[in-house]
Amino acid sequence: MAHSVHHVHLFASNAQETIDFYRNFFGGRVVLDMEIAGARNVFIQIGSGRIHLYDQPPKVPGAGSIHHFGIQTDDVSRDYEMLQSAGVSLRKPVTDLGYMKYVMVPAPDGVLIELFEVNKSVIPQKYHEYFS
Repeated sequence: MAHSVHHVHLFASNAQETIDFYRNFFGGRVVLDMEIAGARNVFIQIGSGRIHLYDQPPKVPGAGSIHHFGIQTDDVSRDYEMLQSAGVSLRKPVTDLGYMKYVMVPAPDGVLIELFEVNKSVIPQKYHEYFS
């Protein structure tokens, strides 16, 4: 079973200002900028980690700006079944967007995890190294 912490997902009231902040102060590099689920989503790589910006103001500034962190898996359906059979309360089944499948997993203390699998045969080759 392969899992890897992939990103922390932040709400951004001003996406460009946030991109500039992480680029200018921490050497961040935009590695993906596209619409996902109806909104602009930007991934900024800093070292081997990533920040995923969702172009939407946070409902509660501060700690409420952090939406979730992402764990990439090689089989989200298998993991979904394992979590469900262990009694984890999942609000929705696996969502399949064609290029990726994901499920939001509630963790202790109100932490939210996006467990996702990428279909590399569908995404452009230039993004393959990003999802390893």
